[in-house]
Amino acid sequence: MRLQYFILISVIIAAGLSQGLLLPVLSIYLENMGVSSSLNGLNAAALYIGSFGMTLIAERVLGRVGFKRLMAAGLSLVLVTLMMFPLIPDVRLWFLLRLAVGIGDSAVNYAAQLWVLLMTPAEHRGRNISFYGMSYGLGFSIGPLGIKLLDYGELTPFAVLSVLFVLVLLLVLWKLPDSRPLKQEGEEKRAGRFRFSYTWAWYALLPALLYGYMEASLNSNFPVYGLRTGMDSGQISTLLLCVGLGGLLLQMPLGLLSDRLGRKRILMFTGIAGGLMFMLVPLAGTQFGWNLLLLTVAGGLVGSFFSLGLAYAADILPKSLLAAANVIASFHFSLGSIVGPNIGGAVLDFGPMGGMFWLLGGSYVVFGLLGGLFRRSVAKDIANTMH
Repeated sequence: MRLQYFILISVIIAAGLSQGLLLPVLSIYLENMGVSSSLNGLNAAALYIGSFGMTLIAERVLGRVGFKRLMAAGLSLVLVTLMMFPLIPDVRLWFLLRLAVGIGDSAVNYAAQLWVLLMTPAEHRGRNISFYGMSYGLGFSIGPLGIKLLDYGELTPFAVLSVLFVLVLLLVLWKLPDSRPLKQEGEEKRAGRFRFSYTWAWYALLPALLYGYMEASLNSNFPVYGLRTGMDSGQISTLLLCVGLGGLLLQMPLGLLSDRLGRKRILMFTGIAGGLMFMLVPLAGTQFGWNLLLLTVAGGLVGSFFSLGLAYAADILPKSLLAAANVIASFHFSLGSIVGPNIGGAVLDFGPMGGMFWLLGGSYVVFGLLGGLFRRSVAKDIANTMH
């Protein structure tokens, strides 16, 4: 069981690394090519359009092929696609390549996170899911360092990432068992399960939407924001790295606190506080130190949103609905990731320079305040009627 968990953690690190590297590196490519930030954001969103499409069929595909085969197929698709980016410097073809990466990453994420969720005991859910979130955050945080590898040639960051994917794929193929999720007796029809999950756990499923919005917006739009405000590529990659590091530093403490104090309280507090930090970023101007502090703190506070939201959903919902809730969370993440770069790119083109941070931070503050409308005890009582 420990070996399986270690391999799943390795898989999710690789998935986070691929997204964390591709978004800023390709955004800088497009900015240097003179592509508008709106088109840049649309191109970046292609990755999440692919991810979005995969979430619509992920549950059915997983039921047919199992965890191992779905993860192996996703890793293979990303691997084949990676080296094509520098070899085909065409914006239109990059859109299609990002679609393929999104499909592959979504398959990997869905299978790995559901497997971890199902194998985790309730009393350690916050801790274990937080460690899972830390692993994705680690990969995503290291990803922007790929900007610095461009100094050694345009192929270098993609080659390094491809080697890592080969190693992880071999681990999956050789060491993971070929298992499938068990079907629950009396399981509701597909549409009904999604409806029930939304009704009973809507607040726990919203964090995935916000996390996707934040992650994609920062990694796609912030490089453009930074270049236009006078930052160099080294400062941009460092700031993006620190957003992820902040999330890594607080992921486990927040997970443990959520086990003790309740996940809703932690989500409300971190949402409001993190949102306010983001809204202050434009006031820092070009002062690197202030930007570093604000983005690190903000990233730390909201960097646990996806994992804490999943853990909270698992607290509320019966096991028969966890697969459906996982689909919704992935769907929300993809939707937020599609919307984020496009809204951010449009604001950079037509609005105030700091507008992307005001919208991002305001979304988290509103989420925190919405927590007052959600009553877990009511949802729990309704869910118990299923048994």
